[in-house]
Amino acid sequence: MRGSSRLRRLAPPPRAVDWAILVAVASAVATGLLAWTGWLPPALLVDLHGIVGLTLAGLLVFKFARVAKRVLDRRAWDRATPISILLGVVAVAALVSGAFWGLGGNVPIGPWTTLNAHVGLGLLAIPILLVHLRARLRLPSRTDASRRSALRLGGLLVAGTIAWRLSEAVAALGGTIRDTGSKPTGELYDTETEGGSFPVTSWVADDPDPIDRSDWSLTVAGLDSEGSELGYDELLAAAGDERRATLDCTSGWYTVQNWQGIRVGDLLDQAGVDAEAADARWVRFVSVTGYRWSLPIAEAREALLSTAIDGSPLGHGHGGPARLVAPGRRGFQWVKWVERVELRRDPDPAQWAVTLVSGFD
Repeated sequence: MRGSSRLRRLAPPPRAVDWAILVAVASAVATGLLAWTGWLPPALLVDLHGIVGLTLAGLLVFKFARVAKRVLDRRAWDRATPISILLGVVAVAALVSGAFWGLGGNVPIGPWTTLNAHVGLGLLAIPILLVHLRARLRLPSRTDASRRSALRLGGLLVAGTIAWRLSEAVAALGGTIRDTGSKPTGELYDTETEGGSFPVTSWVADDPDPIDRSDWSLTVAGLDSEGSELGYDELLAAAGDERRATLDCTSGWYTVQNWQGIRVGDLLDQAGVDAEAADARWVRFVSVTGYRWSLPIAEAREALLSTAIDGSPLGHGHGGPARLVAPGRRGFQWVKWVERVELRRDPDPAQWAVTLVSGFD
């Protein structure tokens, strides 16, 4: 109890701590989700996410020291106390799993990594937090915004930054981790399936039945024309390009593979839609599941429509008959089971929503 009282003396005012926790949680969720999108440099977002997470851990120490006596005394409970306890448990689990992953650890649960567990716990905390706020939200007063309070909160942020840099140094001793936080496949899985030594993963509900390649065709469409269709054998005959590229999955792993196929720019030219490309600014790749993604045309022309990995035909689980290989993009943007490539004047505004619903019957 003596240590708890010392913590309370060092802590900023209670409401300042509570509001700082709310800001930290919002920042952690925002940086975590943005790190997937590719809109901002992933290294910056991962650093911010880690710093905010460790700062949040310090804030929770002050919070738990303050409420411990009330939580341990069942007579002091009210209707909202169980929700508050649940929120604390989920928040601590999310922080511990994130720190464990960042330090190089991983305890797989079936097909899921510790990073998957961290993301799931973080998302689970959001609705619990909203219920908690409904019962506990109190606006800060002027006394909460003192110079001493600001200095103490700033000190926590500095400590979180130092702790993050130290954790990065420790993690670097254990292996190669990309700026996105992903680890080499071999450190997480021992698998070799369907023509590729990396896991078969599906995005949300994207899990179609194997495709009959003799009946499959690829449509390449222009802006104002139907374009043309290529059968599987025709696509193989046109595929003579190779690209060594890194597939960086949002599940927390990455793999470097030699991909064979056809350069998308050559595919557009061979389909006879190159004349329309002067007015096009985007290329959309559409999966048999309805999943789709758009790339700026200059980037798309240099991407690869892959039909093979390391000389072996692309397996169904890895997106065969054909998948997009887009170097520099995250794995969820490498569209699998592509059946349509089309020029567009504008990006697809619905592609983000489609990532959540594609594949559902």
